[in-house]
Amino acid sequence: MLTQCAKKKSLLRRRAPTPPAASAAVKPARIHTGPAAPTAPWNTRLRELSKHSRFREALALYRQMLRSGASPNAFTFPFALKSCASLSLPAAGAQLHAHALKAGCEAEPFVLTSLISMYAHCSLIDDAGKVFDHCPQSRRLTVCYNALVSGYTSNSRFSDAVSLFRQMREMGVSANSVTMLGLIPVCSLPVHLGVGACLHCCCVKLGLDRDSSVGNCLLTMYVKCGSVEDARVLFDSISCKGLITWNAMISGYAQHGCASHVLDLYWEMKSCGIRPDSVTLVGVLSSCALLGAYHIGCQVERQIELSGFNSNPFLDNALVNMYARCGKLAKAWAVFDAMPEKTVVSWTAIIGGYGMHGQGELAVNLFEQMLQAGIRPDGAAFVSVLSACSHAGLTDEGFKYFNAMEKKYLLQPGPEHYSCMVDLLGRAGQLQKALDLIHTMRVHPDGAVWGALLGACKIHKNVELAELAFERVIELEPTNIGYYVLLSNTYNEANNMDGILRVRMMMRERKLKKEPGCSYVEHTGKVHLFLAGDRCHPQTKEIYRMLNELEDWLKENHNLDKSYLERRDDERLSGTGVHSEKLAIAFALLNTKQHGREIVVIKNLRVCEDCHLFIKLVSKAVDRQFVVRDATRFHHFEGGVCSCRDYW
Repeated sequence: MLTQCAKKKSLLRRRAPTPPAASAAVKPARIHTGPAAPTAPWNTRLRELSKHSRFREALALYRQMLRSGASPNAFTFPFALKSCASLSLPAAGAQLHAHALKAGCEAEPFVLTSLISMYAHCSLIDDAGKVFDHCPQSRRLTVCYNALVSGYTSNSRFSDAVSLFRQMREMGVSANSVTMLGLIPVCSLPVHLGVGACLHCCCVKLGLDRDSSVGNCLLTMYVKCGSVEDARVLFDSISCKGLITWNAMISGYAQHGCASHVLDLYWEMKSCGIRPDSVTLVGVLSSCALLGAYHIGCQVERQIELSGFNSNPFLDNALVNMYARCGKLAKAWAVFDAMPEKTVVSWTAIIGGYGMHGQGELAVNLFEQMLQAGIRPDGAAFVSVLSACSHAGLTDEGFKYFNAMEKKYLLQPGPEHYSCMVDLLGRAGQLQKALDLIHTMRVHPDGAVWGALLGACKIHKNVELAELAFERVIELEPTNIGYYVLLSNTYNEANNMDGILRVRMMMRERKLKKEPGCSYVEHTGKVHLFLAGDRCHPQTKEIYRMLNELEDWLKENHNLDKSYLERRDDERLSGTGVHSEKLAIAFALLNTKQHGREIVVIKNLRVCEDCHLFIKLVSKAVDRQFVVRDATRFHHFEGGVCSCRDYW
């Protein structure tokens, strides 16, 4: 037996060489040969040191224990092994494994569990599996299975974790909430949804779904797998919802762009007496940013102040983003300027805000200030500044930063950076250079890269190149309806009816439907939604009357293009083609009589040329400022002029 123990000890040492630090901490000194010292007091002290995370002291005490002549037992090794795992000392853990073998307690359930956890925590998951396999089946209790399941999960061994759980059930070993909490998190991608649903069924059968931690874990699983509908069904079925449950659902909706649902849940949460924390408020602020719900965002800022969350960097960054995306750059800057510590995320948020508003020069200046402050830019920061250059037509500056990424900051440009550069060249009319850049990319171009070229072809009416870009992009994203619409609009600009019909046939064959245009406008703390041709609003009659009066005034006072007037008459006759931003503006003019007050409209699609012209002229006619955020940027209309200078 001693020979076998010696061989095992030698094998473990060869497999995981002892680093100097581990050797000094655990290497056993000469064992005391006198009368055996009592072990219990040593175990008590080890437990206390481990409990208070004093792991190095625990290992030093273990060595001192060996010197004293006390013999380690099954109550000693779990604390010592936990210390090795926490300090990531696999060689020291292997020595303890040998000691456990010598003491004859390797197969004790809690020692076995600690050994598995130690090897898994040190990224030696195969060794953890060997420890488990060498243990008799009678000793493999639920805690042992749980340790290995958690080990597989933490080491991204999805299939092994699921297989072990199946084996566990086949052997009749009962699963508990710890098992599920170790296993459910591996289901984090849409392809894992089926397995996650099966685990949910197991939880129901075993009665574990009533455990709040398991319920929250399942809720998070559905969100990560992209099924917010299933997550909501589960959320509604939970009778006693804690703050973590509310946060899981709110964060899930926020991550999937369900902004209106986030706000509804937030009000419901408050009415139930649940006090939001910083996680809640970050999700709510991101939704306010998406909807352009400025006044609700202001209420959230007051909630932050009342809750004592001031100077929370995550909330400050979310506030900067919210105010910028709601069209309030001055407020965004005030929050940013007051931040005690500005991280690269903070700078990225404010740079992106100015870039989105078309103020590319200011965005570039801010980027330079960030560099002077000693903040190293990351990939996201470069996306913000490159996008700002694109919206402002700053071609030379864009290439300067793009080239600096790799040469100065050793950052490999990704598809998102190439997409910005293709957009930059394309908007400037340099379509051939944009195509050449795509052909020289070091990474495979994704749909966004080819989509940027397709969008530029639409702007400059280049049908031939648009067809090439379309062929490439639908190979990558065949169901993205936006690309079909772009090509159709390109054909429309070229009066190519055959091309338009071909695109429509492709869409019909693939059962694709065009995303309806919608616009949001906030009034008296509520977000009002308008769809294209909408007639569901309570003020529909007044809205269309206002819209017709504006159109008639424009016709009488401006020499409008004949094609524009024909499209306007088609809209008036059918009512189904009136674009949503026109309806939102008419509603806002009806309900905000103050001259000079800014009207902010959020649109889900790119604003069309007709609506762009309409809003410019109306801003001069009614002497009001309109801020319209479309799918790509902000447009500030005032006195008949747009901030984009018709470059968008």
